[in-house]
Amino acid sequence: MDTTWMNIAATSGALGIGLIVAGVVVVALLLGAFVLGARIRRREPPPPRRQDQPTLPPEGAVHEVREGREPDEVPRSDHRVTPHEMPAFGNSPSRPSPEKKRPRWNGGSSGSFGSGGPGGS
Repeated sequence: MDTTWMNIAATSGALGIGLIVAGVVVVALLLGAFVLGARIRRREPPPPRRQDQPTLPPEGAVHEVREGREPDEVPRSDHRVTPHEMPAFGNSPSRPSPEKKRPRWNGGSSGSFGSGGPGGS
C-alpha cells in the first residue's frame, strides 16, 4: 500500500491550521488597533463648535485687487550693480501703473511657448 498520499494530506492539514491561526492573529491585531484608536480619539478635544468658527467681517468678504504695477527703474551706471547696491537691498518697491489696461502679448512675439516663430495660429 502506498502511503504517499496520506503523508501529503497530513502535512497539508497542518498548513491549513497554520493559515487559520495566522488569520486569527491578523484579525486580533486589527481589532486591537481599532480599540486603541478609539481610546486615543476619546482623549482628544472635541471638534470646534459652529460658534467657535471664524466669521466674515461686517463689511463682507475681502475681494482681490487687480492692478497693473510698474517697477522702479534700475539705476544706470558703468559697472555691474549687485542686489545689495540697489535701493531697498534689491527689493525694489513697485507703484501702481497709470495705464489701466493689462499688457498683452503682441501677435508674432514669443509669448510663453516656442521660439517666437509664426506658429500655427
